[in-house]
Order: sequence, then C-alpha cells, then structure tokens
Amino acid sequence: MNREIFKTGLEELNLDINENQLSQFNTYSSLLKEWNEKMNLTAIIDDDGIAVKHFLDSVLPLKYINIKQGVSVADIGTGAGFPGLPIKILRPDINITLIDSLNKRINFLKTVADSCNLENILCIHGRAEELGKDNKYREKYDVIVSRAVANMRVLCEYCLPFVKVGEIFVALKASDIDEELSQAKPIIGTLGGKVEDIIDAPLPQSDITRKLIVIRKDKETPKQFPRKSNKIK
Repeated sequence: MNREIFKTGLEELNLDINENQLSQFNTYSSLLKEWNEKMNLTAIIDDDGIAVKHFLDSVLPLKYINIKQGVSVADIGTGAGFPGLPIKILRPDINITLIDSLNKRINFLKTVADSCNLENILCIHGRAEELGKDNKYREKYDVIVSRAVANMRVLCEYCLPFVKVGEIFVALKASDIDEELSQAKPIIGTLGGKVEDIIDAPLPQSDITRKLIVIRKDKETPKQFPRKSNKIK
C-alpha cells in the first residue's frame, strides 16, 4: 500500500487515522498480495491501486453517512473484505459481520482480522439469500454495506432483508446509476425500502466519482424474500 497516497486521501476526506490503524492497513495490504498469488482475490494488487481503489474507496461512506458509535454493520458479498474491513479498521467501535459465499475468501478475512487484532468482527461463509431468511441475521443490522457488482435490483433483494426496520442499506456503485436505480425502485418498495439519498462521492487521488445509494427501510421485508438466487436473477 502507498502510505502517502492513502494518508493524503484520508485528509481530503477529513478522516482521522492513527499509527496502529496505518499498521493494520499495511498488514491487510501485505496479506492481500500474498494470498492473491494462490487464489483470485482481486485484479488490483499494485500499491497505489490498493491505497485508492480498495482502501480509500471502501471508507468513502464514513465521510458522507453518519454511522453511529457501536452499531452493527454487515457487508454482503464482501469478497476480499471491501468495503467492510477498511471501515472496521477506521471505526473499531462498530460490530461488523463480513458475509461471503466462498469459504476461501472467509479464511483470508479471518487471517486478516487475527493478524490485525481486530475485535467484534465476524466472518461468515454463506449465501445471502439463505442467511437473509435466518432469524439469527434477518433484520438484525443497523447498516448494511455492499460494493458487490450486482445490479441494484439483485443487490437490494440480497441486502435489504438483513436491515432493521428504520435503518439503512448503503450501496457503493459506479457513477452511471440512474437507469439501473429506476428499474430497481419497484422491488426496493416491495422489500420495504425507499431511496433516501444519492450521494456523489469523489474518490480522492483519482478522477473517479462514486455514487453512494442510501436506502432507508421503513417496513419489514415480506417473508418470501429473499428468493432463491435463480429467481432473483
């Protein structure tokens, strides 16, 4: 990881970091490169790319969205830990659950969590459409985040069942979201949510602008959702 680019980007976002947290990000970066040699975690493994397109990109929600102290956050389809793990490193007060369908990735995330001495972090191997029906996880989280590449219609059905009524789902999306979002609005309503905000979030140290889609859940998700993945698609 390029420390200087990362620190400069955090300053642009008005986000604080201490030496211990910087060391945790360095450990994460090293493990990402090491594990990527034996399994496909990410196509971005250069130091600048990790600093900007993984770490700074992941923590963008912390600038624009008020995530309260000590809340429960889950990252659905976390992959190599983005955006949930960088958010957790910068905000050790939150309780975070990282969910992914591939056990190899979960083993990687557990290794990072142990190596960085992170507390109140849970790494779960499972499919969102199954865990979303499990009362242990269903409607149990204050904030759901996802940087998954799925279309918004699909992503909302995976994610909204996990959100407590009254709380939020934040999707990190590319800038050209308008058509995708308008197509997703009927299912968002059916799932108990409504689009509360669409935030233009420039990514520091790049020419990229991320869109943060904030969906507030104002009523319970009907019991038949989430459906099986082939039905969702």
